[in-house]
Amino acid sequence: MKAVRIHQFGGPEVLTYEDIPEPQLRKDQVLVRVRACSLNHLDVWVRTGLPGVKLPHILGSDIAGEVAEVGEYVSGFSVGQRVLVAPMHFCGHCVKCLAGVQNQCREFTVLGNAVDGGNRKLIAVPAANVIPIPDTLDFNQAASVPLVFVTAWHMLVGLAAVRPGQTVLVLGASSGVGIAAIQIAKLFHCRVITTAGDEAKLEKGRALGADHGINHYKQKISEEVRKITNKEGVDIVVEHVGAATWDESMRSLKTGGKLVTCGATTGPTVGLDLRHLFARQLTLLGSYMGTMGELHEVLGHVFAGRLKPVVDRVFPLSEIRAAHEYLEKSQMFGKIVINP
Repeated sequence: MKAVRIHQFGGPEVLTYEDIPEPQLRKDQVLVRVRACSLNHLDVWVRTGLPGVKLPHILGSDIAGEVAEVGEYVSGFSVGQRVLVAPMHFCGHCVKCLAGVQNQCREFTVLGNAVDGGNRKLIAVPAANVIPIPDTLDFNQAASVPLVFVTAWHMLVGLAAVRPGQTVLVLGASSGVGIAAIQIAKLFHCRVITTAGDEAKLEKGRALGADHGINHYKQKISEEVRKITNKEGVDIVVEHVGAATWDESMRSLKTGGKLVTCGATTGPTVGLDLRHLFARQLTLLGSYMGTMGELHEVLGHVFAGRLKPVVDRVFPLSEIRAAHEYLEKSQMFGKIVINP
């Protein structure tokens, strides 16, 4: 079958479109024919080199497709059924997994990171990770949902305990997490401030529900936040940009506010003045994707049409190098999707 693998770390040129053997299906697995697989910045980080990645390796965290075969021990699925795949790997039997906090399992990883992902024609996955999708979502839309929506839901609902009437600052309106976080915050009837690097992206952020937009290239985020909130600051900051925005994110919080972070796109090293942390009684929360329960929760809202995926552009699997180059330019608004 056709797949894209990396045999060494580096730029888009290391992505190799090639033939590999079809996966051997275990009795407790479902074989999924991949119809769409969306890109994430994680694909770039793994491609350029992360600890724990064994070569050759297949990237791709977000998968939608059809059931091609069902293992002997599996019930509830039929061949041809439209499904998506939970973008996570966990042991399923440790204390954390049995408590429903799979993202704290010692074996937890994102699909396409320490385990092979979905940039291929067929993938065999545990039955627990296979979730039927409604006809209202096409495969490209379905593949644009899992990782970013469960991440944003875990950040806002699971960790920051978002409440109606709060003010939420969402960094990066055009990113997958940003698009999801704007909509989730509005679902909870919050006032939403978002940021982007140009007016077109800010306008699209407003169309998703953001009440205010800040051009981070032309305006200082914390100063604009103070103006918008009458010098009060925000209750929650959804941060995933990292070093480039960290100080501004911290300054944007009100006393008692919460900053929740899931990424470091512009770098992992940031400064922290502990006096501001304890004197202003701030809360810093680290977030790593989410749980299976949270994925099912947020998918319920997506399937009902209350939350909507945004697809920017679709590439065939054979042109995955061009897709990675496009991703690295950061010009998209929404998800970049690969079709095997």
